[in-house]
Amino acid sequence: MRRNFLVKTLTVFLLLVAVSASAFQDKEHAESDSKEGTKQEIKKFIEHHLKDSHDFGITSYTNDQGEKKHIGFSLPVILWDEGLHVFSSSKFHHETTVAENKGNYYKIYHGLVFKTDSEGTITYDEKHHPTNAKPLDLSITKSVVMIIITALLMFFLFRGLAKSYGKNGGIATGAGRFFEPIILYIRDDIAIPNIGEKNHGKYMSFLLTIFFFIWFLNIFGLTPLGVNVTGNIAITSSLALLTFLITTFTAKKNYWKHIFWMPGVPVPMKIVLIPIELLGVIIKPFSLLIRLYANMQAGHIVLMSLVGLIFIFKSWLGGTMSFFLAFSISLIEVLVALLQAYIFTMLSALYFGFASEEHEHDEAH
Repeated sequence: MRRNFLVKTLTVFLLLVAVSASAFQDKEHAESDSKEGTKQEIKKFIEHHLKDSHDFGITSYTNDQGEKKHIGFSLPVILWDEGLHVFSSSKFHHETTVAENKGNYYKIYHGLVFKTDSEGTITYDEKHHPTNAKPLDLSITKSVVMIIITALLMFFLFRGLAKSYGKNGGIATGAGRFFEPIILYIRDDIAIPNIGEKNHGKYMSFLLTIFFFIWFLNIFGLTPLGVNVTGNIAITSSLALLTFLITTFTAKKNYWKHIFWMPGVPVPMKIVLIPIELLGVIIKPFSLLIRLYANMQAGHIVLMSLVGLIFIFKSWLGGTMSFFLAFSISLIEVLVALLQAYIFTMLSALYFGFASEEHEHDEAH
């Protein structure tokens, strides 16, 4: 009798342990699936933040009914496809539907607009690249909006600074008191030492514009607006191309002589060095665009990944640590925003200095 009681008790105990273990495993699997889902959602959010878009999205949330709501505003889509097509980006419904205009259908796929049918069919080649026709896209995207805002801000800011000089006998007032020392620093510590007292004046307008343009855009990228303009390689390529064109078209004969026929170098060595020097001409602007792009892109990825850890850990320790790390990185990014503008301006001035050197090789020695 006693033995049967022990057997039954042990059986019930083992059953309870098995059920508990099964429930614990189910809970672990559920939590694991939940974490994986959260990770994928965070990854998509970061990817969406880093790329340009045809609408200006500020934030989004999911309501009680499970519907995702977006806060922002639509932008004009301007396409050239056997004629001009202009319509609102709201027709794309945040890149989820096909837009129809004048009998043509368009779909956004990986940030690019493709011509398609009413069903939104995308065809691929053997390398899984879309083969649909791609119209010329002249749309005003989120990055373009921020570039226009930055340009207007700079115009009115420095126009006011110039007016204050005229009214107050060369003394800045208002916001100009903050920006005047920066302008003088760019002139006295960047332009003149690298370009020279004689030639620095003709490059100052570009150096000032590029410095404040990059700096302001970098700062805007750290605001809740979440605009990653300088993390777009097309933008940094355009800025580097401007530096390259100015360097090339303002270069004096001494600059080209040191590239194509270096003074004081044996002829066989000159033949070897010419392609290396020409390669250097291309590498200089390439290093400009990659440095700015990579630093700003990496900063956004790190910062948003740290914020995403708060939602993955769902604990006071992990969430708090992630918050303080994200806050620290944000402070560093404010410094990086200014530092990248300084580096781009400094290197541009250095390249302009190479191009505008006037002394002959023999005189230098």
